[in-house]
Amino acid sequence: MALEMKVPSPGESITEVEIAQWLVEDGDYVEKDQAIAEVDSDKATLELPAEASGIITLKAEEGDAVAVGEVVCIIDTEAEKPGGEEKEAKEQEEESQDASSGSEKELNSQESDSDKAAAKTEQPSKSSTPSQKQDSYASGSPSPAAKKILDEKGIDSKSVKGSGRDGRITKEDAVEAKASMGTPGTGNRGESRKKMSMLRRKVAQRLVSAKTETAMLTTFNEVDMSPIFALRKKYKEEFKDKHGVSLGFMSFFTLAVTRALDLFPDVNSMIDGDFQVKYDYKDISIAVSGPKGLMVPVMRNAENLSFRGVEAEVKRLALKARDGNITVDEMTGGTFTITNGGVFGSMLSTPIINPPQSAILGMHNIVERPVAIDGHVEIRPIMYVALSYDHRIIDGKESVSFLVAVKEALENPEELLMDNDVKRALEL
Repeated sequence: MALEMKVPSPGESITEVEIAQWLVEDGDYVEKDQAIAEVDSDKATLELPAEASGIITLKAEEGDAVAVGEVVCIIDTEAEKPGGEEKEAKEQEEESQDASSGSEKELNSQESDSDKAAAKTEQPSKSSTPSQKQDSYASGSPSPAAKKILDEKGIDSKSVKGSGRDGRITKEDAVEAKASMGTPGTGNRGESRKKMSMLRRKVAQRLVSAKTETAMLTTFNEVDMSPIFALRKKYKEEFKDKHGVSLGFMSFFTLAVTRALDLFPDVNSMIDGDFQVKYDYKDISIAVSGPKGLMVPVMRNAENLSFRGVEAEVKRLALKARDGNITVDEMTGGTFTITNGGVFGSMLSTPIINPPQSAILGMHNIVERPVAIDGHVEIRPIMYVALSYDHRIIDGKESVSFLVAVKEALENPEELLMDNDVKRALEL
C-alpha cells in the first residue's frame, strides 16, 4: 500500500512551507514517527515525521516551496525492512571465496618465479643520448630574480611590461612594478551562495516593512542597576534553591514593562487600518537567538506572572527555541517586545519594532560608569535602555514617560515592583 504524505498545516495563517532539508534519501526505509524532513514556514522551522514505516519516495526537492496539503513523499508500507536475507547471502559468498583461495595461492607461487625471471630481461634501456636543454625564458617572461620579487609583492607577471630583450621582465622592472588597486592579490577570494530560509526571508521582509511603513523613532535613557544587583546578590541562591531557576534581569524588566503599560496604554496598542486597537492584557514577546536565527516567543498574560513565573517561562521558551522545538502558536501574537542585546555585548542600539506591535524595549550591557550622586562622583553599574515606537499612535510625551516609568521601577524595585515585601514577591 502506498501512503501519500501531505504537508500538515503549521498554523491558521500559513498556506505554504519550504523543504529546508531532507533527513532521509530517496529509497530509504523509514520507521513510523521518524523525522524525515525539516520544513520552514514564515514563523518557525518544524520537523516532519513519517506517518508509517516503509520505503520512502521523495516528491519534492530541498528548497521547494510546497502548499499545505500537497504531497511531498510516498511511503510503500508493504515493503519489507532490508536486513537478514542480504546478510546471509553475503556470508555464503565469502565462504565460497575462502574455499577457492587455497588452490589459487599454490598456482600463484609456481608462477611467481618465472615472472621474476622474465621481468629481469624486460628492463627498459636508458637513453644514451642526453636531451637538449630547452630555452626556458619565453618572450615576456620574468627572470628568476624578477619572478621572486613579483611573487613577494603579490603581482602577476602578466600585468608587468618588460624592458629586457624580447620583452623579458628584468629585476629593475619588478622592483618598480606596483600592484593595481583592481588587481586581485594572492589571498583567498572565494565566495559562497546560499538561499535564505523562508523564516529568514520573512524576518527580513518584516524588518524592512517596519522601517518603511511606520513612523519609527527611538528614545533613550539610563538605568542605575545597583538596587537590582543588591537584591540578586542577597536572594539569588535562596531563589534558585526554592524555584530551580535563576533570578535574572528579565523578570525585573518584564514586571517594570507591564507596570508602565498600565500607566501608558497607548504603548500597548496597534494600528488596524484607520483604527487603534488597545489591549487590556500584556503578551510580552522576548527576542531570543536560536539555531535558525532570531525568534520571538511570547509570554502570555505577563501581567499575571510573578518573578518566579517570568523566569520559568523565559527559561522554557529559550530552551525550546534553542532546541528547535518552538511551535508556531508560541511565536504568534504579542503586544510588546523586549530584546536584550546586552548578552552579546551591545552598549546601545535602536531596536526595530516587531510589527504589528507599536513599541519595543532594548536592553544593553551593564558597565560601571562614573555618575553624579548627591553632588559626588560614584561608580555605578549603568545600563542604557532604548524604546523604539511608532509615532503614528504614540506621542513623544508618552514614549518618554513610559521609558522613565520603566527606569523608576528598575531603580526602586522593592517599592514599585515588590510592594515593599521582597520575600513575598520572590515567594521565599
